[in-house]
Amino acid sequence: MSIVARSEYTREKWHAVAAREIENVETRLFINGDYVDSRSGGRFDTVNPANREVIAAMSFADANDVDAAVQSARKAFRSGSWSRMAPRQRMSVLYRYAQLIEENSEQLAVLDTLDMGKPISDMLGIDIPAVAETIRFMAEYIDKMEGSVTNTESGVMHFVLREPIGVVAAISPWNYPLLMATWKVAPALAAGNCVVLKPAEQAPLSCLKLAELFIEAGGPPGVFNVINGIGEVTGKALALHNDVDKVTFTGSTEVGKLMLQYAGQSNMKRVSLECGGKSPQVFMADTANIERAVAAAYRGIFANMGEVCNAGSRLLVERPIYDEFVERFIANGKDAYVCGDPLDPKTNLGPLVTDEAQNRVLSYVETGKKEGAKLRFGGDVPDMNGSYINPTLFTDVNNQMRIAREEIFGPVASVIPFDGLDEGIAIANDTIYGLAAGIWTSDLNKAHRLIREVEAGVVWVNCFDEGDMTQPFGGYKQSGHARDKCVESLLSYTQGKSAWIRLSE
Repeated sequence: MSIVARSEYTREKWHAVAAREIENVETRLFINGDYVDSRSGGRFDTVNPANREVIAAMSFADANDVDAAVQSARKAFRSGSWSRMAPRQRMSVLYRYAQLIEENSEQLAVLDTLDMGKPISDMLGIDIPAVAETIRFMAEYIDKMEGSVTNTESGVMHFVLREPIGVVAAISPWNYPLLMATWKVAPALAAGNCVVLKPAEQAPLSCLKLAELFIEAGGPPGVFNVINGIGEVTGKALALHNDVDKVTFTGSTEVGKLMLQYAGQSNMKRVSLECGGKSPQVFMADTANIERAVAAAYRGIFANMGEVCNAGSRLLVERPIYDEFVERFIANGKDAYVCGDPLDPKTNLGPLVTDEAQNRVLSYVETGKKEGAKLRFGGDVPDMNGSYINPTLFTDVNNQMRIAREEIFGPVASVIPFDGLDEGIAIANDTIYGLAAGIWTSDLNKAHRLIREVEAGVVWVNCFDEGDMTQPFGGYKQSGHARDKCVESLLSYTQGKSAWIRLSE
């Protein structure tokens, strides 16, 4: 059945699917092409944030399990079963893999919705199609990767090969469990590497199915392994492992810094980081369509419950349009996202991922009020079970307040007035982060200046959070330095080898 057909499911149908999946959920580790229990027998609970019920007790990978997964990947890499597979054969496996993702969209969608509260309509309309698209895009480039032959003296031939790095440890976040894992796994596999994936402990379920489907598509055993566990134990052991050649991590800036330390403490493995953000949207007074800009503003912070690393949480509005912008935001944005059952296709705002996340966001709301920001709506929880929080708007914020400086990771918008282009640029850059930014202006000169001077790896002009697979995604400063999606991402999982050949005279 197609994704389109499943988009016609009712709330009752999705609850029936969810009940079936909970009954049959896989909890083990996936190592060397098969499910296995953790050696210690340790377990941890994964919880449905919409009702606070335990979904399953997952196998907890300790250092011994991590080693088994890494050694499985190393053995597969050295065998050449994947790394030396003919490029077009590897492409065929990944094309089949993308097809299986779509065919299994019902199960994959409901697993992420149960695990982290993402609305089922978002899973079918955004995440699952993007997962398949990512795999296909990376597959398409496999036989397009080229080395080079340089111009040398007549008795020498020199060429540069691009080779897979080896064993890649991928540590993925919980806010887009399936999609963010695929952003790492797909290019690593396309480049010929073997992978050990450690999904976030808050939402591990779909990643196990992701590995299973790779084997079903024809991938060799050991090439793609998944180990569940807590970051401080399982993730740390994986990042410190001396037989891992690269760590790719998406998560908090704090943990990203630990990844760099672990690489230095072990084998100097490569590290790619995509970390936190506090993305500004800069609305100049000459913005041509304020209504469209406001819609992009509230969607940019309330979508996915605000649990987005590049969420446009700082709304910098030039003072001549400040009052109108705020009025339109309140009128159009207050009820645009309403908390509800994430298994109901009509719901566009699910719960936060955990009670801890809910409490953290509520604490920021209290901090904002104490600092003098004006709470215009939200900041409270709806009368329903689960880790929910209503969409929240603060106005009259200044950039020294904690709600303007720290990543809240929830549906909390801060509107900051500014006077003139220079001040707008200064406020936009006054942050440790530099992941993304939005620019709204009808003046081409201002747009070009903002593009060049705003310190962000991704800049959208007169739109926000758009793009396709050709667009690199990644940041500046303490938002990390990795680039996901795009050809650059695939090439980052390769290394160059220089061969200098002295020819016979």
